[in-house]
Amino acid sequence: MTTSFLQQQLVNTLHTLKHRTTKLAAVLTLIYVGSGHAVGMDYSGLMHGAVKAAQSITSSSISSSGTAAAAPGEVGKIEVAFSPNEGALPLVLKVINSSSKSLDLMAYSFTSADVTRAVLAAQKRGVRVRVVADQKQNSTGQGGQYAQAALSALANAGADVRLVEDYPIFHDKVIISDRTTVQTGSFNYSKAAAHSNSENVLVLWGATSVASQYQEHFDSRWRIAKRFTPR
Repeated sequence: MTTSFLQQQLVNTLHTLKHRTTKLAAVLTLIYVGSGHAVGMDYSGLMHGAVKAAQSITSSSISSSGTAAAAPGEVGKIEVAFSPNEGALPLVLKVINSSSKSLDLMAYSFTSADVTRAVLAAQKRGVRVRVVADQKQNSTGQGGQYAQAALSALANAGADVRLVEDYPIFHDKVIISDRTTVQTGSFNYSKAAAHSNSENVLVLWGATSVASQYQEHFDSRWRIAKRFTPR
């Protein structure tokens, strides 16, 4: 087998896999460069090595839940998780914990002690926190007493908390972090959502254009909401 044929095959392979990770491209490039000095190299063995390298690199970029690993705030990354007990709550907390400037949260049910603690921690480190929640669900609805305690803790810590009663149900479940990252999905900020219900969570890291649309939606609900009086 000629060196030119081997080189052409490697070029074609590199072209096909150009959307893989940078590391993978580097592996194939090094193989390509080395092939110029290896006229007698075994082609099948060479390609087998390249495939194994690609598999190793790809596997290392996937988390144990099967979703792409994403550093908090890394632009363009998308993460998903599910419940019960399939990473939904940790992903929500990851968004809250990554915030550094602002945290705008819309909730139908807000009773989760874990989420409350994370939001309180954000408030303590100087993040501007605003929460808009459904008035009925978080006052007289099921778990209302827990919601009152959670929202009171936030309000007493200095967070801006408001309730909406203008709709049959204020069903939004959204977090906007630093006006650039959006967490959405079916996940209520409650213990049941994390451990009992079938729910989904989607996070768009650094998706500024999407975040701006969610921000407009949040602001429109914020304007009509009424200030929550802590107990």
